[in-house]
Amino acid sequence: MKLFLSITALLFTFMTTAQSKQTLVVKTPNTCNHCKICESCGGKLETDLYFVRGIKLVTYNEADQTTTIVYKTKLITPDKIRQEIAKLGFDADGVPADPKGYEQRDGCCKN
Repeated sequence: MKLFLSITALLFTFMTTAQSKQTLVVKTPNTCNHCKICESCGGKLETDLYFVRGIKLVTYNEADQTTTIVYKTKLITPDKIRQEIAKLGFDADGVPADPKGYEQRDGCCKN
């Protein structure tokens, strides 16, 4: 009986944890032709966003200029993620880049 209850509790915990994560794809247009290797562009998105509470995984796709984010729904919302991207100086699904963040990007990475 204890084994049954332990397994049931473990499965419930696993299912609850798995359900609280979502994936968001955000259009993050960029004119830089070497974004993925440049620390102030794609690399910056991937490293800086990773440290935002609730964000679990970040991948920048240079080819289609999108950022894919896996996040915990109880800790952060899609709108908040877009705001965090904008703080780094990138447009994010229509949320304009923050001018201060944009100025911190390399010259080759600005429009």
